[in-house]
Parts: sequence; C-alpha cells; structure tokens
Amino acid sequence: MAAPGEAAAAVAAPSQPEMAAGSAASAVVLPERLQRREAERQHGVERQRQKKEAQVVKEEQSEFFLAAFAREREAVEALLAEGTLEEAAARLQALQKLLTDSVRFLAAYEVRQGQETVARLQGDLAARRQQLQPKKKFAFRALKKEAAPGSAPRPAEPPPPGPAAPGPGLAEGESGGPPLCGFSGVQDEELELGPAELLQRDVLLSELSGCRVRLRGNPNTLRVRDCRGCTVLCGPVSTSVLVDGCSDCLLALACQQLRTHRTHHCRVYVQVTSRAVIEACSEVSFAPYSWSYPGIERDFESSGLDRNSNNWNLVDDFDWLAADKPSPNWSLIPEQERITCWD
Repeated sequence: MAAPGEAAAAVAAPSQPEMAAGSAASAVVLPERLQRREAERQHGVERQRQKKEAQVVKEEQSEFFLAAFAREREAVEALLAEGTLEEAAARLQALQKLLTDSVRFLAAYEVRQGQETVARLQGDLAARRQQLQPKKKFAFRALKKEAAPGSAPRPAEPPPPGPAAPGPGLAEGESGGPPLCGFSGVQDEELELGPAELLQRDVLLSELSGCRVRLRGNPNTLRVRDCRGCTVLCGPVSTSVLVDGCSDCLLALACQQLRTHRTHHCRVYVQVTSRAVIEACSEVSFAPYSWSYPGIERDFESSGLDRNSNNWNLVDDFDWLAADKPSPNWSLIPEQERITCWD
C-alpha cells in the first residue's frame, strides 16, 4: 500500500504521453512565430527596396527634366532676342507643357522655379511684341479752332472705362508696356469682351470693385489684380492666370497654370492642367470649372488645353510645408454648394 505522499505525487505528475504532446505543441507554435517574424522582415526589406528604387527613378526623372527645361528655356530666350516671336511663342507653350507633365515627380521648389521662369518668359514675349509692333505713321492734324469770344467752353468728354492701365509696380510675368486689353478702375459695372477682342491677347483686369466681367474667348494670359467683390468668368486661357491681391471674388478660370498671391475669401472654379499654386492666401476654395457659353468648345481647341486633364483639387500652398497635415488656407467647395447655373 502506497504512502499518502507518494499517491499525491503520482496524481500531480503528468504522464509521459501528456508531456510529449505539450512539447509537440510548443514546437509547432515556435516555428509559426518565427515564420511570421521572418515574413514581416522580408516584407519590410522589400518595401525599403521598392522605396529606394522609386527614389532613384524620381531623381533620374528630375535630372532629365532640368536638363530638357534648361535647353528649351535657352532656345526661347534666343528666339526672343532674334525677334522670331511666333516660334518663340510655340516653344514657350511646349516649355509650359513640359513643366505641366513633370509636376507629379518634381519637388515643390522645382515646380515653383519652373513656373517663375515660364511667367518671366511670357512677360518677355509680351514686351517684345510691344517693341516690334510697327510704329504709327506721323500725320499732320488740323488745329482746333478757338472758341468764339463770349461763348462757353465745350466740356471735355469723359474717357470710357476701356483699356486697363497698369498700376504702380508690375505683377510677376507682366510686361512693362501697356496691356493689350482689359478693364481698370471700374465700379459696379457689367463688363464684357468677345472672341475677336480676346484671341491670344494678354488681358489685365485691375482695381475693379463690384463688377461682373465676362470674357468669352481665348486669351493668351490673364492677370486679375487688386479686385474686390467681383465675378470674373473667363474662357480658356492658353497659358497662365495670375490672381493677385483680390478679395471676396468669384472666379471661373481654365488655364495651363494658375498662381494666386495675396488673395483672401475667394471662390475659384478652375480647370488647370498643372497644380494650382497659392501664396500668402487664406480662405480660398476650389471647385471644377463649370461655366459655359456658345462657342466655348472652339475656344478650347484654339487654346490647346486638354479638356480631359483637370487638377482642380491639387493645390500647392507655398506657405504650408507640413506634409502630414492639410493646409488651412484653402479648401474644396462641397458639391451641394457649387454653382451650376451662372446666368
């Protein structure tokens, strides 16, 4: 007969088959853990390899772009110096397209430098056009007859609110000569220009207040400066639009490049083939371009813009460098709040 202690030990001690089963289970669990860790390690290594390869490709693409952009810039500058303006304009448009197509892999500062170069060349082109325009022939004019003694002097007719005059200090990309068409210093008026007046012209709207402006046609460039409480509806612009120093405005714009400076509390309905840029702005909201008018398809064709390419919701804020947080200076207009009927 076994002693009580021996019986308790016999009951507590596991049998040999049970010990073997436990060892087998531990052996199964351990390799599974090791396999998971090894798989995670290999996945991390592969992710790092792909990231490094993508970075190399991006750097190679950037180097190719910078070399091609420099060659095209020098070609445009040489053509401008020679006075071959039509070819210079075509090469400049190709330069803008090269920049637009390369935005996705360029750093923000490279995009900014490229846009500044294109804007400068556009200003140089406009200045050369002004410089090379044929001079008006001199002609004698009959002298005005003096008023008869005692008659009242004839009052001078007020000048029409027609061509815009440049303000003190030029915006980036503007030429030093007078603008070819536009409006300046007008308040609470309905203003309009048509296709014949706008075709490949450089347009300046400046110092307008409470105006509604319709530009039905295809300008080459558009500058909107120091406007307050205005609605500006514009057809397709072949190259760039600059909005500078505006507030409380509603804008409908289609262009290759959009730059917005010192602008606040504005709504922008835009079609843009590159990424829009804002700087020193606040409370600027964006929606896709939806204004239309008879003949707009013809104007899109003459502008060279691709109607299927629209980066209306891709905006670079040069004052916001945090990559992990959205800029507080711009937003998207909710779909239910977007304008669908413009007239």
